[in-house]
Amino acid sequence: MQNPGEPRPASLTIFFPAYNDGGTIASLVLQAIDVARRLTPDFEVIIVNDGSSDATREIADELSRTYPQVRAVHHPHNRGYGGALRTGFATAAKDLIAYTDGDGQYDPREFELLWQRLTPQVDVVTGYKISRSDPWYRIVIGRLYHFTVKVLFRLRVRDVDCDFRLLRREVFDRVKLERNTGVICLELMRKLQDAGLRIVEAPVHHYHRTHGRSQFFNFSRVFRTGIDVLKLWIALVVLGRGRNASSVLFRDQTLGGTVPPGSTKP
Repeated sequence: MQNPGEPRPASLTIFFPAYNDGGTIASLVLQAIDVARRLTPDFEVIIVNDGSSDATREIADELSRTYPQVRAVHHPHNRGYGGALRTGFATAAKDLIAYTDGDGQYDPREFELLWQRLTPQVDVVTGYKISRSDPWYRIVIGRLYHFTVKVLFRLRVRDVDCDFRLLRREVFDRVKLERNTGVICLELMRKLQDAGLRIVEAPVHHYHRTHGRSQFFNFSRVFRTGIDVLKLWIALVVLGRGRNASSVLFRDQTLGGTVPPGSTKP
């Protein structure tokens, strides 16, 4: 019970974009509830079902009926990864927003590591993979992609596509996302930099996919992603859309202090 005069603990939304993740989403939600309870008494867990054709919708609805902290949001048709993320950010009702994918390649319990790094001086904590647990060809393609986009977009983070992040809700007063595809991760990180927001990184584990298969690794999708990256580069880097005069204050993941995130900051 909170004592009179004590600052209100920060509230937390954890959400999962999910597309045909019926085999993993239930365990991820239970893990998210477990970690959120340890961090704050005021939390919610949201499942963004992006038009799945498997049992994801039914499982999400059952979880929301069983656990009062869980909400299910359904897209009638698949909008793409970016569309699912945008829905999650727009639906989140708490002070802090954490998200990761619904396929089980990240452990939601490691959100506690990100929480510990979100000091009052920090706006965003983004994970980076300690080691990528994927087939060798995905690792090679991933490294080529990561090197290319880091150079093109002049990104300072070491792992652009680690979808394991914790953000203050108010960052979206300054950052407006528009993409519906997977390049939303590039859009997000570049716009965070351009907005002068304060970012730290934290190492997280990456696990083998145990259910389903990647929606990305086929020729047509890789080609479309290349076109999307080019369009985004022209918009954000060449034309400078969304850029302001502030420069990013990027701090190393070894930033001192583990002050629990509160409702105010200097």
